[in-house]
Amino acid sequence: MSKVDVLLGLQWGDEGKGKIVDVLAPKYDVVARFQGGPNAGHTLEFDGIKHVLHQIPSGIFREATKNVIGNGVVLDPIVFKVEIEKLAKYNLNTKKNLFISKKATLILPTHRLLDVAYEKAKGVDKIGSTLKGIGPTYQDKIGRQGLRVGDILADNFKDRLKKLTDIHFKILKEHNVEFNWNELESQFLDAVDFLKEFDLIDSEYFLNKELKAGSSILAEGAQGALLDIDFGSYPFVTSSNTVTAGACTGLGVAPRNIGEVYGIFKAYSTRVGSGPFPTELIDDQGELMRKEGKEFGSTTGRPRRCGWIDLPSLKYSIMINGVTQLLMMKADVLSIFSTIKICTKYQLKDGTITDMIPYEQVNEKIIPIYTELKGWNIDLRESKESLPAELNEYIKFLETELEVPITLVSVGPDRTETIHRN
Repeated sequence: MSKVDVLLGLQWGDEGKGKIVDVLAPKYDVVARFQGGPNAGHTLEFDGIKHVLHQIPSGIFREATKNVIGNGVVLDPIVFKVEIEKLAKYNLNTKKNLFISKKATLILPTHRLLDVAYEKAKGVDKIGSTLKGIGPTYQDKIGRQGLRVGDILADNFKDRLKKLTDIHFKILKEHNVEFNWNELESQFLDAVDFLKEFDLIDSEYFLNKELKAGSSILAEGAQGALLDIDFGSYPFVTSSNTVTAGACTGLGVAPRNIGEVYGIFKAYSTRVGSGPFPTELIDDQGELMRKEGKEFGSTTGRPRRCGWIDLPSLKYSIMINGVTQLLMMKADVLSIFSTIKICTKYQLKDGTITDMIPYEQVNEKIIPIYTELKGWNIDLRESKESLPAELNEYIKFLETELEVPITLVSVGPDRTETIHRN
């Protein structure tokens, strides 16, 4: 039996997972998304064209690759329909190589409305939600009242839909949210009919059959480990398990079948929305980093908060995910800096020096302790064959501190701008 390799982000999302899945996809027979929903934005760039995928696995552009939307995903049929229609001009046979788990939970239009209402009610304490309905959908899933993809095949689906939306209507009325349900329902049901045209499967059987047949499978995570509902900077987290264990529950594969765990991280740090960010740069350097890295959310368009790399948080992510290989993204962005800073430890408000993330992150005053290295100040895309000594020193420092090899370095957004290291 073959193994399921897992690829996930080690920071607060936006690490560049889409590009890496696209780069690695030729090695795999199957690419499977295991959690999250349209709050994800996986960017792929090749042949001079930029693509952003929200729910569809990033192996979709590889004709020989089977793509699975797993049971741990929350799926918005409306967003799905739009996404498929945008891909139509590339002549992809999505109905042949895209498979959707019947156990994936459906995002309803009322879930999006609830997301807006809940976030507005939090006021200054808002999470920074993408407002895609993710949280309310997972709430219904855990509350055992959600609707799943397989339910759309039932004769009484519309009755089930009415039962759940009636519950939502009462909550929305309390929050004084106005909306035109006839219009929203019509759009939703049209998208549901479109969804029925695809291969809706029992994904756990499908994937385990592929494993038994010797197929190679890559599990594609969304968001990042520091946004995990259990291990992230709670409550400023997403609503799913973004860690390696989430691949087991989100796809129905046993822990013993997990193989390599690819951990993706940026050569610096970014975060979208609210929440703690110890190395954040609220100055000209942060703005420079944002502009050079084009750090604006692929899903929301919001400017990302930027800062230096944070090794205590990376060590934490590596530990809870069992990372076997590290993949470093956007090394080219740091070419504009003559000095590179690396946060190696934290100083807490009681004076404690530590390389561990404290339980209380939101209200704890965390001061980063930095090590400085010399920058490389050259265009890495023009020196792919021979990395500058300063960048090699940076990589060596990180590998020593993190105790995991960096096997890939990305020096640009295109799939060709990738350096594989032994």
